[in-house]
Amino acid sequence: MGNVTSNVAAKFAFFPPEPPTYRVTNDEETGKLVLSGVSPDKNMEVHQLTTKSGNKVVATFWRHPFARFTLLYSHGNAADLGQMVELFIELRAHLRVNIMSYDYSGYGASTGKPSEFNTYYDIEAVYNCLRSDYGIKQEEMILYGQSVGSGPTLHMASRLKRLRGVVLHSAILSGIRVLYPVKMTLWFDIFKNIDKIRHVSAQVLVIHGTKDEIVDFSHGKRLWELAKEKYDPLWVKGGGHCNLETYPEYIKHLRKYINAMEKLSLTNPPPKELTNEPSITETKHNKCLRFRKR
Repeated sequence: MGNVTSNVAAKFAFFPPEPPTYRVTNDEETGKLVLSGVSPDKNMEVHQLTTKSGNKVVATFWRHPFARFTLLYSHGNAADLGQMVELFIELRAHLRVNIMSYDYSGYGASTGKPSEFNTYYDIEAVYNCLRSDYGIKQEEMILYGQSVGSGPTLHMASRLKRLRGVVLHSAILSGIRVLYPVKMTLWFDIFKNIDKIRHVSAQVLVIHGTKDEIVDFSHGKRLWELAKEKYDPLWVKGGGHCNLETYPEYIKHLRKYINAMEKLSLTNPPPKELTNEPSITETKHNKCLRFRKR
C-alpha cells in the first residue's frame, strides 16, 4: 500500500526543476561545501545529510547573528534551493531569524527519488542536523511549509510537542483534494494534512491567497479552522499561489507573528516534561507548485 501511495505522489505531485538551478562543490581553500552563485559573505553553510532511506539531501543554513528563532523551511514542489536564495536573504533580514531549508530527495543536488515518505525522512534529517550541529531546541524552531512543503511540515509538527510555531503558506489539505473536492480521506491520498493538523500543539499561522489558482482558498481556511492553537490568519486579497511574497502585508504579518512568538517564549515557555522527539516509521513564479491529472 505504501508503494502505491508513493507511485501516486510521483506521478502528479513532484516536479523538480530540470536541470537543477544550482550546483554543490567543495571550496578549494577551505574544503567546505558551497552553493553555486552564493558568495561567502552571505553567511550561509551547506550540508549534505543522509536520510533514513539512504539518500543524501542538500540543506542550507542561513545564519543571522542575532536570530530570535530558526525557520525550518520546506519549499514547494516545483522549486529547488537555487530559486529560493533571494527570498531567504530577505526573510532572514526582515524577521531576524536563521533559516534552514533543504531540497527533497531527487531535487537539486539531492540524491534519490521524490516521494511522500522521502520528504518525511528528508525533514527529519534536517531537524536532527539543527539539533546536533547547531544546538537548536524545538522551542527555538518555527516550521514553515509552502504549498506541498506543508506535508513534511505538518508531519513533523504533529510529533514535536515543544515546537515554537508553524507557518502554512498556500498549504494543501491533502494531495487528492487539490484535484478533486472529496469529502473523506482516501487510503491512497498523500500528504494528509487535514488529519495531521489536529495533532499540532504549536500556534499555527495560515497564509493563503483568496485568488489562488492552484490550491483553492478553501484549503487554507479549513486548515486554520482545524488548528488547535490558531494565530490570526493572513488572507491575501487577490493573491495567487506563487506571488504572496510580493504583497507588503506578507512580511508585515510574518514579522508580527514572529514578535508574538518571541513574547510567548518569554511569558509562557513549554513545559519541561515534554521531550518527544520525532520517530517516523511509516515557478519563475508558478514554480512553487504544480499538480496535474493523469
